[in-house]
Order: sequence, then structure tokens, then C-alpha cells
Amino acid sequence: MAQRDRFTLLGRQTDCHVFEGDGTRPIAEEDVRVQYIPERVGFPEEIAGWRQAIEDHERREEAAGRPHRWNNPRFAVDRLVITRTDSEEAPVATLTLRDADYYDFLTTSINLDRVQRNGLTLREQYLESQDPVDAPPYMFCSFGVNVAVRTGPDRKMLFSHRSARVVGPNRSRWNSSANEGMAANHDIAPDGHISLHAVARRALREELAVQESDRVDLELLGFGLDLRNNQWAAFFGAVLGDLDEGALRARWSRGVEDKWEHDDFAFVPDDPDSVLTFLLDHPEESWTPCAPALFYLALVRSAVQARGGDPAGRLDVEAAERRVARRHEAAATS
Repeated sequence: MAQRDRFTLLGRQTDCHVFEGDGTRPIAEEDVRVQYIPERVGFPEEIAGWRQAIEDHERREEAAGRPHRWNNPRFAVDRLVITRTDSEEAPVATLTLRDADYYDFLTTSINLDRVQRNGLTLREQYLESQDPVDAPPYMFCSFGVNVAVRTGPDRKMLFSHRSARVVGPNRSRWNSSANEGMAANHDIAPDGHISLHAVARRALREELAVQESDRVDLELLGFGLDLRNNQWAAFFGAVLGDLDEGALRARWSRGVEDKWEHDDFAFVPDDPDSVLTFLLDHPEESWTPCAPALFYLALVRSAVQARGGDPAGRLDVEAAERRVARRHEAAATS
């Protein structure tokens, strides 16, 4: 069985596997290729029955005027392949998607530990007894784009807390600054093109009111796999050239498209010591599985840029990690 290592930071092992990227260099937008297969993902008969039960339940709730989960088009991940360019060996990502919807996602995401007729749970069959990357597409009916935001004028990292109103295992947890699940009705351009960078910009607009005309330095830092919830994620870093904490909070007070998705925000100085201290000061269970990896990659990227592009900048973050761990240990024993 192929084991996928889990991202570890500050002595905490997360449920996130960093599939590609170490923060030292971004994946260029032109080196991200998204292929779309216009065919619906299919389930085995037993699991298809689980999906039908979810759909029937939500329709009954809607008809009764009670809170319900509405369906919307999504994508299932067929595969993600990482290669390198011939000359500079820069990373090239090819993501292949097919059609799915939100109920498809719920079918597997909330049933990972449900026992099938074969005596195995989905987790046991696809995530523990084999390489989870090789699981069939119906196990990956969601692809999340996550953005770590730094403000330019006052140099702060933004952390967002997921609202209790959000459905799913990541509700009421600290998460990326902005995140968005890819959706067919939003993310397929008229010419059929799908852009991960465009999805990241949509996440910034819908969740943080950062508009297309705002100056944003946006970079794809890598990809991760949430091993707890079996979800793929793209990791982006974004620097807001002209917006500081005050400007963002003023905008939010006037309305945000998806304001209900978050119930708290924290702006932390974007130096490694401050960001890592914030991560450590909150319990492990208060974080989504991949958020620590995302913010770590963003810290490394900033440190590399501060060194003029020297990849050894990641060592500056490692040194900060040791300092923060020592201070935390000293405080715990004092």
C-alpha cells in the first residue's frame, strides 16, 4: 500500500498531504492545464442508492420549507498529473475533470465511514488499503481552490473562520483566507476554458470583496490532498497591493456576496514568527486539515522573495518554527 506523508508543522501532524509545491517557486499560470470531460461521474449501484436517498431527503426538506442543502454543478477529479518543463524543470500541472454535482460530493464525503455490503467502509477500501490518489473519480466530487491573502500596505496575513452555517466537516474551523469549490456554472468560460487562477479570483471577490480591478499579485503555490475528507485542493498566495485591514473591513461592512460563509477574521503580522504563533495558539482541532500547509507555503514564498528569489528562504521559516516552538514549550512549563 502506498502511504501518503502528512504535512507536519510545529510538532503537529495534519491530515494534509502536500502533493506538489514547497513554496519556493510558483506554478506559472500558463503551465496549468485543465482538461474537461463533459461526461457525468458514475457510482456503483449501492453508492448510487445513497445519493438518491440524499436527494430525496433534501427535496422533502425544501418542500416543507425547512433548511435544506441545494444542489449545484460541480466537478469530479479524474486525475491530477504533475510533470516538468524540458529546460528549466518548472512544474506543469494537468488536471482532468468531469461533471458532478453537490449531492454527488455529499454522497461520499459524509459516508466515508459507512459500511458497504462488502463489509468495508469507503475509507478502508479506497483511502487506507490503497494509494488514495488512485481512488475512482466518484470519490473526488469536489475540487477546492484555497487562497492565503497578505495585505500589502500593512503587511498582514488574513485568517478566516468558517461559519457554523457552512455544511461539511470544515464548519466552525479556521481556514484559508478565501476558498471556493470549482463549479461548472461559474468556472467554464464561454470558450470552454477552465482556469484555476480565475477560480481563485472569484473566491477573493465572493468571500472578501476583492474586485478584478484591485491590484493583486496571485500565484499558484501547489496542490494538496485532504486525507481526512478526501478532497483535492489548489494552494494560492495573494498579495493585495493597495488594500489593508481597514480597507477590507470597511468593504465587508457594506456587504459581501458570500458573507455568511465566515463568522470571524484575524489579521496577523505576516512575518513567520507571528503567523506560526497564531497557528500554534489555536488547538489542532480548530483548523481545517490543509490550512496550516497553505499558510506555511505562503510564508516560504514570502521569505524566498525577501532573499531575492533564493530558495534557501525556506530555512528562515524553519528557524522561525524552532523559535516559536521553544517559546511555546517554555510558556507551557513556566
